[in-house]
Amino acid sequence: MSRYFYDSYALVSYLNGSKNYERYFRNCTGVTTLYNVLEVYYSLLRDGASESELKSVLHFLQALTVYPSFDDIPPVAIFKFKSKNRHFSYADCLGYALAQKYHLTFLTGDEGFRDISGVEFVKE
Repeated sequence: MSRYFYDSYALVSYLNGSKNYERYFRNCTGVTTLYNVLEVYYSLLRDGASESELKSVLHFLQALTVYPSFDDIPPVAIFKFKSKNRHFSYADCLGYALAQKYHLTFLTGDEGFRDISGVEFVKE
């Protein structure tokens, strides 16, 4: 079974019913961070999700959430520094660094990650 780090892009796409992302959640396992959960919640709130939908999403994502440690700071900062021309958010850099740490594939549709090793790039 494939294991993934679910970037915010992948999570929002799946939650919005994207057929291109469905298989990554139905037939695979994955994790995300609290920072990605925050981005997803905000995106769904902005797009008009109901309170009950948002509560359901939080419940779903809580089971997938991993928590970084202080030891994760150096690889995150190094990746952000080396990728400074791509303008990644800290949440993106943290997710990618954790994917590398846990030997996961970073799942996203973010164009900035299209040609980076360890990434499965899927457009919505």
